[in-house]
Amino acid sequence: MSTFQRARRRLRAHPFALDAALAAGVLVCIVAGSFVEPHGPDGVTWALRTPDALSLVLMVLGAAALVLRRRAPLAVLAFTSGVSLVESVTGDPRAPVAMCVVVALYTVASTTDRPTTWRVALLTMTVLTGAAMIAGPLPWYAQENLGILAWTGIGATAGDAVRSRRAFVQAIRERAERAERTREEEARRRVAEERLRIARDLHDVVAHHIALVNVQAGVAAHVMDKRPDQAKEALAHVREASRSALGELRATVGLLRQSGDPEAPTEPAPGLDRLDDLAGTFRNAGLHVLVAREDQRPDHAPALPAAVDLAAYRVIQEALTNVQKHAGARAKAEVSVVRVGPHLEITVLDDGTGTGTGRHDAPAGAGGGNRDGGGHGLLGMRERVTALRGTLTTGPRYGGGFRVHAILPVETRTSAAQDGS
Repeated sequence: MSTFQRARRRLRAHPFALDAALAAGVLVCIVAGSFVEPHGPDGVTWALRTPDALSLVLMVLGAAALVLRRRAPLAVLAFTSGVSLVESVTGDPRAPVAMCVVVALYTVASTTDRPTTWRVALLTMTVLTGAAMIAGPLPWYAQENLGILAWTGIGATAGDAVRSRRAFVQAIRERAERAERTREEEARRRVAEERLRIARDLHDVVAHHIALVNVQAGVAAHVMDKRPDQAKEALAHVREASRSALGELRATVGLLRQSGDPEAPTEPAPGLDRLDDLAGTFRNAGLHVLVAREDQRPDHAPALPAAVDLAAYRVIQEALTNVQKHAGARAKAEVSVVRVGPHLEITVLDDGTGTGTGRHDAPAGAGGGNRDGGGHGLLGMRERVTALRGTLTTGPRYGGGFRVHAILPVETRTSAAQDGS
């Protein structure tokens, strides 16, 4: 951020100080302009003269009123117009007190609607210009009289342009926020519908086959002693029903898998003990991965529950997959696993500059988005973390790259219930 931008932000944070500085600047300009002699023998010249007491008082009052221009713009405009009207009628030579009216009129135009702006501007221009032409010490056609008309019109026009631009920018911002909310609501609705559909499918599969298993198991127990052949046949039906149930469950859950995911594994679920192997896989694919771990638990601390261990592994796997897809050929990734008290913190950073589809779609602090270019990688990570009562933060890094940060509780609902029993 540049020095000018920092100063601008500080001034916006203190509007009263900004208005006071503006009033002081206007007063300096008015006092300096009062020394100009527009009708000298050689044209516009500087003449060292002291303004009369009334003009000096009017200049100070008009500039001081601008300090309150944000709080009461119409009242300040009326007051400065009255001061300028008195100066235009009595001042000879005239002091440029009308500059206060220009600033006040700009404030009114930038803070009110267009009809009010033009009504107030026409009234101000007519009254000040007419009074200067009719009752002023200068001829009606003097350039100072036309200058009042021109400058007040410029102030009103500039204020109206600023107000229009602010309204346009605000409309664009509201439209973007509304579109973002609509997209998030639609995504949540689709996720809920998909969960309901899968739950129904799983219920139908499990209920049907478990009912068959229950019946056949009861038959086998009943005829085990007297008719062992029939018992063996019933147990064969139990085995067939359980095999069918597992197959249908595998097919149903397979609908949730990504296109590049492997088939259902027969080995135990992976965990952080295989983190080095996971990093080696990505290194073999050309991605530079640095792993730092500080998750060694003390003797009195509980071990990681299987759900937390699996979720941590999957978060890192999905984050590194996104880095490989979208961060660019020369990107570097850093994986940090730290155990802090009752929580496990996982951070995956990259310095990539890639602009793949969806790389920065997810806002910081949200788990949604589509960084993996058409899939639901970030959404899947968020679902895993939220299911364990954890938090997930994703978003672009300052200066380039992307950041994924997950906090997982070491003690889940399941482990807590087991300890309590």
